[in-house]
Amino acid sequence: MTEPSKANTLWGYWYLPSVVGKDSLDMVARKGVVALRILEDAYVPDHRKAAIRGRLKRVRGQVDGLERMLDDNRPCLDILTQVAAAQEAIRGVSRLMVRNYIERCASAAIKAGREEEVYDQLMEVVFKLTK
Repeated sequence: MTEPSKANTLWGYWYLPSVVGKDSLDMVARKGVVALRILEDAYVPDHRKAAIRGRLKRVRGQVDGLERMLDDNRPCLDILTQVAAAQEAIRGVSRLMVRNYIERCASAAIKAGREEEVYDQLMEVVFKLTK
C-alpha cells in the first residue's frame, strides 16, 4: 500500500483513489468511507473532552430533573425553565465542539489547501446550530 499524500487526504484520513472517486470526496468527509486514520493525535484533546464531559453531566442532571418535575406534577413554567436550562447546556457543548473543529480540523484542512471544503462545512454547521 502506498503512503498517503496530501492529494489523498481528507480531514485527517486518507482514501484510496481507486475506491473513492473525486466526486465522492464529499461523501468521504461526511460518511467516513474507506477512512484510514493518519493523524497521530486525537481530534478532541483530553482537556477539551473533560470540559465536554462536565457539560454533558450537567445536561444529564437537568434532563433527570425534568423527569422528576413531571413526576412531581410541577407547574408548566417551572418545567419550561428547566428545558431552557438543558438547551443552554447543550449549546455549551456545541460551542466547545465548534471551537475544537475550528482550532484543529478546519485549521489543518485550510493549511492543507482545502479551504472550499472547510467553508462549506462551516456554513453547514452554522445553519444546523442556528435552526
